[in-house]
Amino acid sequence: MLTQTANRDSRLSLWLRVREFAVPPSMIETSTARRRAGDWAGACAAARVDVDFSPRSVARTHGRDLAARIRADLRHLAPDLLRWHMPRIAPDGLLRPGLTLALARYDEAGRDDTGPLHLVARTPPAWADAGQRISLALWDCSRSDAGARRHPHPHPGRRFRLDLHRHLWDVRRTDELRIRSGAGRPPADAAPVVDPDAPESVSRAHRCAVDRWAAEAGIVLRAEGRPSDAVVVRLGARHRLVLNLAADGDGVGPPAPRITSAAAQADLSALPVLPDAATWVLPDLDLIRAGAIEVDRLHPLVASALAPGEPGRSADRRSPPVDRPGHPHLVECRGARHRIGLVGGVLAPLDHDPDEIRREELLAALTGTPLPCLRVIDMAHRRPDCLAGVRERLDHGDTAGALAVVEGMLGPDALLRDGALRDELEAAARRRVTYGLYRAGLIGSGPDTDAEPGFGEGIATGPGSARIRPDRRHARAGRPHPRHATFR
Repeated sequence: MLTQTANRDSRLSLWLRVREFAVPPSMIETSTARRRAGDWAGACAAARVDVDFSPRSVARTHGRDLAARIRADLRHLAPDLLRWHMPRIAPDGLLRPGLTLALARYDEAGRDDTGPLHLVARTPPAWADAGQRISLALWDCSRSDAGARRHPHPHPGRRFRLDLHRHLWDVRRTDELRIRSGAGRPPADAAPVVDPDAPESVSRAHRCAVDRWAAEAGIVLRAEGRPSDAVVVRLGARHRLVLNLAADGDGVGPPAPRITSAAAQADLSALPVLPDAATWVLPDLDLIRAGAIEVDRLHPLVASALAPGEPGRSADRRSPPVDRPGHPHLVECRGARHRIGLVGGVLAPLDHDPDEIRREELLAALTGTPLPCLRVIDMAHRRPDCLAGVRERLDHGDTAGALAVVEGMLGPDALLRDGALRDELEAAARRRVTYGLYRAGLIGSGPDTDAEPGFGEGIATGPGSARIRPDRRHARAGRPHPRHATFR
C-alpha cells in the first residue's frame, strides 16, 4: 500500500484521479445505451473492450447450452462497469498489466479432468498498454488459443478473480454491491479476532475490509469445495495472513474467525486465496466516507447501489470543461486587450499587422523578448496549462477527451508546433501502433512478453505538422482507428 502524505492519503488521491480520467462519462453513456439496446458487442467497443471469440464458434465446440449461458452473460455484461472495477496500480492508477481475470466459470459434463471453462478479461503487458484496452476471451486449459499464447499470464489467477464478485460487472447483480462492500454498517462491525503474532498490516490505516473477510472467505470455500476452513489473505507483495473460520470459540454462539500469521501454516499453496476484490475496502466507499468525492461523480450503477435515492450524475459532468472551439482568446498585450484566434488552421494574433509580427519574430530569433501575444501562442503549443489533463487522458486511453481539450484551446483544425503537446500526442500514436502489433501477434509473443521488446520508439509518424483532427471521428465513436488492430 502507499504511504500517507502530510496532508492527505495518497491512495485517495490516486483513486480520485482514476475516477476523473479512467472511465469518462461519454464512455459510460455510450456503452450503457448500446447495452440497453441489446448490442453487447457495441457496448464492449464503446468501453474499449476487444472480444477474442465468437459465440457461434463456442456453440460448435462446446454445445448450444453452454453457448446460450455465455451469450446471456455477455448481454448483461456492463463493460464500462468492469473497467471501473478492474485492478489498478500506483502511481498513475493504470490497469494492472499482464493480468488474466476470471469473470465466470462454466462447468460442463465430462470436463472433470480438464476443469471448467472460464470467461476471462485480460490486460496487455505494460509495454503494449496503449489505450488501456481490455480483451474478453474464453480460457480452456485443454486448448490453446492465439491470444493465450502471446499473453504473459494466460491462465486465470487465484488472487484476481471476479467470478465470485459478479456485482462488479453483471447488471443483474449490481444491487449486491452495498452488502458485499460493507456499506450498510460501520467499518469495524463483525471484524475477526486478530492474533497478537499477526503483523500490524491488518489495520484500518491500510484500508483492509476486515469486517467482510469472514463472509467473503465462506463464499470462496463454498465455491472451491475445499475441506479446509482457512483461506490465505495477501496484503501486498510480502505479507500473508491466514483467516481461520473454525477457530475455537467461547462456547456461546458460532466460533469467531481468527487471523493468524502465515508462518503458522506449513503449506500456504494448498489453501484458497481471498480475492483481491474482497481484501480491501471498495475505493468508492473509501472516497465517500472521506468526503473526497460526490455521489454524482461515481458510475451510475455504483452510485445507485452505495447511495440509493441520491441524485445521479449531473449534466455539467458529462464532458470535460473546455473552451468553445474557434472563439478568440483575449490577451493583455502592451496595455491593451488583444485577440488570438485561428487563421488558416494556425493560432495567430488578430490585432497585429503582418509586418509587426515579422519584426517581432525576427527579434525573438535574435534572443529578444517577443510580444505577449506571441508568447501566449508559443506556450499554448509547447506547454499549455491543459497539458497535465491531456497527458492523464492519453495515459488512460481517453483519446476523445484529450482531443476535446486540445480542440477547445486551439480549435479543431489547428496545426501543432513542435513541443510537449505534440510530443504527447505523437507518443500516444506510437503506443497504439505497438499495441496493434501485439494484438496481431507480430511482436512480443511467447512466455517472455513481460519485458518490452524494444519496438516502437523509432517509428516515424511522417513529416510536416501533425493534425489533431483525423482520429477524432473514430475515437468519439468508441472504436479504434482503422489503421490499428484491433492498486488496489
